[in-house]
Amino acid sequence: MKIYNGKSVEDLLEQAANELNISKEDLMYEVKEESKGLFSKKATIEVYEISDVIEFAQNYVKEGIEALGFECEVTPTFVDGIINLKIESPRNSIIIGKNGRSLQSLNELTRLAVSNRYKKRFRILLDVSDYKEEKYARLIAIARKLAHEVTRTKVDAVLDPMPADERRAIHNALTGMPHIKTESEGFGKNRQIHIKYIG
Repeated sequence: MKIYNGKSVEDLLEQAANELNISKEDLMYEVKEESKGLFSKKATIEVYEISDVIEFAQNYVKEGIEALGFECEVTPTFVDGIINLKIESPRNSIIIGKNGRSLQSLNELTRLAVSNRYKKRFRILLDVSDYKEEKYARLIAIARKLAHEVTRTKVDAVLDPMPADERRAIHNALTGMPHIKTESEGFGKNRQIHIKYIG
């Protein structure tokens, strides 16, 4: 992160955008001070880079798990706009929880903490020993089987409710399948994918 001081927030944003070679709209920043007196103007902004966000998320997860008394290593990567945090611990099964619920809750808490800190939404995905990757593979196999059945019978199918990242994996996997479209319907924890036949 970097501190910029000057006469106006607008000038500082312009300076930071030029230095970082990105548009002002893509800057992540926080106004620390802005005063407009009769004879003087003063502004201070704090500008963040994605590496700051990743480090904050990594530390949040590590400290959260260690507060439970579990040792862990958290390895971050940033791919396609997603902050991926891979967790390894002797207590993997407890961190994952029944049907992945503990991991999903930790993922949501991390996402909220990061959004609250940087006043911007980020896509964050936590995984423990490839649990999520293996779950995606299982769900995609089920969804493809159902999609073939929908194509054959022309009767729509509905999957059980699942988190946004799992729904996204299925949407992506079925995109381009002939005569098939997928839609997420419902709200919150009850949101589920409908696999629909299109002529």
